[in-house]
Amino acid sequence: MTPTWTPALENTHLVAPSVAASIMAFGAHNPDIASRILVSEIDPAHADTEVLTREWGTALFDSVNCVLVAGRRHGVERLAACCVRATTRANVNHTIKRRLDVRKCSFLHMEAAVERTGMEYGAITPLGLDSSWPVWLDPLVLGGPAIIGSGLRTSKIRLPGTVLALFPGVEVVEHLAIEPAPSVRH
Repeated sequence: MTPTWTPALENTHLVAPSVAASIMAFGAHNPDIASRILVSEIDPAHADTEVLTREWGTALFDSVNCVLVAGRRHGVERLAACCVRATTRANVNHTIKRRLDVRKCSFLHMEAAVERTGMEYGAITPLGLDSSWPVWLDPLVLGGPAIIGSGLRTSKIRLPGTVLALFPGVEVVEHLAIEPAPSVRH
């Protein structure tokens, strides 16, 4: 299956309502740049990164995962959305924990992630998150296209990583991602 990419600004019905609002607001101030944000319908059974990559025949590097992390400090929860290439993993135990200024942090549980974002699990995207969420991008995200969630498992968004970095509240963070350890075979 090959994706059919169409301009997201003309197809906001394919993305979650908060994502559509985010793209439209961005497009109002940056129409030429926003025209580079594309959307494609997908089979929801293919929404997970590895499955979609295999079905579309795209490079795993082109996919960007948005992971939500949480930690507590003095009884106050601290949250962040971290965007990393699918070929890497979020550096939760070092960079993210330090930036959140917490002793321990972990991925937000599925139910909490869905409830707090208003997006479907497996389709959570940095676009359309409440403005209280810090959104951090690993520098590798800037190096090429970024296929990300749309808030719905029925579509994906594709945009240059450099365009993703231009959205309000997005910050590029060094060492946000680490290379996964090589598999050990016995």
